Amino acid sequence: MRTIDVIGTAIENSFRSKLRTTLTVIAIFIGAFTLTITNGLGTGINDYINTTVAAIGAQDVLTVTKVGTDATTSGPKKYNPDLLASSAGRPGSTVQALTPSDISTITALKGVKSVQPTLSISPNYIQVGSGTKYALNASGAVPGIKLQLAAGAQPSSTSSESQIVVAKSYVKALGLSSNSAAIGTMVKIGVTDAAQKSSTVDATIVGISDASLGAVADVATTNSALTQKLFDTQSVGLTGSAKDRYSQASVRFDSAATPSEVTQLKDRLTKAGYEGQTVADQIGTFKTVIDAIVLVLNAFAVIALLAASFGIVNTLLMSVQERTKEIGLMKAMGMGGGKVFGLFSFEAVFIGFLGSAIGAGIAILVGTGVSAALSGSVFSALPGLTLIAFSPGSIATIILVVMAIAFVAGTLPAAKAARQDPIDSLRYE
Repeated sequence: MRTIDVIGTAIENSFRSKLRTTLTVIAIFIGAFTLTITNGLGTGINDYINTTVAAIGAQDVLTVTKVGTDATTSGPKKYNPDLLASSAGRPGSTVQALTPSDISTITALKGVKSVQPTLSISPNYIQVGSGTKYALNASGAVPGIKLQLAAGAQPSSTSSESQIVVAKSYVKALGLSSNSAAIGTMVKIGVTDAAQKSSTVDATIVGISDASLGAVADVATTNSALTQKLFDTQSVGLTGSAKDRYSQASVRFDSAATPSEVTQLKDRLTKAGYEGQTVADQIGTFKTVIDAIVLVLNAFAVIALLAASFGIVNTLLMSVQERTKEIGLMKAMGMGGGKVFGLFSFEAVFIGFLGSAIGAGIAILVGTGVSAALSGSVFSALPGLTLIAFSPGSIATIILVVMAIAFVAGTLPAAKAARQDPIDSLRYE
């Protein structure tokens, strides 16, 4: 019997006892369905993190701070004019202000391509024409940033034009008809300088931002030109060291740097008295938690598949017992033990394929429907999130894994069939 005939016969034999095969396929279906859904959940969340993480910063950028030297953890602290409020960490935490001298020191470190100090800007309001003034929180664009946009373009780091990206919640408030209509609109940004004198800076809206994992709600993003102009305007009246003080700096390194080289750069910063964090450091814990949850859910799916494997063993052992004479006849006609083993092994693999393919297919339909429903309701504030996403590679892997489990489960009854003596089998009642 040719191999192709063995496969065809195995598929045909799988349906001899339809009820028994159906129950076994259902057991495999449950495990494959669960495994597909949990993998899709992990894929969807991690894809969203990866696509929105650019709103925090580029992969080849370190956020560098100089930690405050006052180590007092309780009680009143002595006033230190060189300490600035930290934009990260616990409320009230401080960092040592970075000065032009610090920027030069960091720039000179091995592995550093460029350093851009983060200018802290504090605009008062935003206004279109003579319309209503609305309070505005804004921050300068981090090097390599890629905002989630509802309309328009990313702020340009090379343009001399003052550009701003505002949250879409500001569009209607500012009297603009739509996101697309807001692009190109000139706005006034109110600023108060050190002498408490109010003035305005003109800017052009180039983009409307959507909510995302890495973006803070209702915070505008300014390009380098506008950030510098706002910083200079609010610093009028300050001189020398009172002006050139920064809470942090963005350090760009080689995008091809290995994890080991990035770690070495962090060590050099630490020895110099600074602390550096990559985007991966900032979101790494979150991704680890997600991966751990998915791993636990996958474990339950694997348990279901292992339980189903016992169903395969039982199904095939019953089949071997029922077809004892048939096996004896095949061996008497010259079919070797290997072909008999293959016959029952292919039967197990086919049952595994049937259950896993149906389970994965239905999981894709259910997962896609649930994800679409949640994206339009519960997660509507996170545009671009596909909670449950599927990749062809992962689906194929799940089906192959289930087929492998089915093959292993089928080896015991297949080996039993292959070892049977043809004469004893023909005498079997």
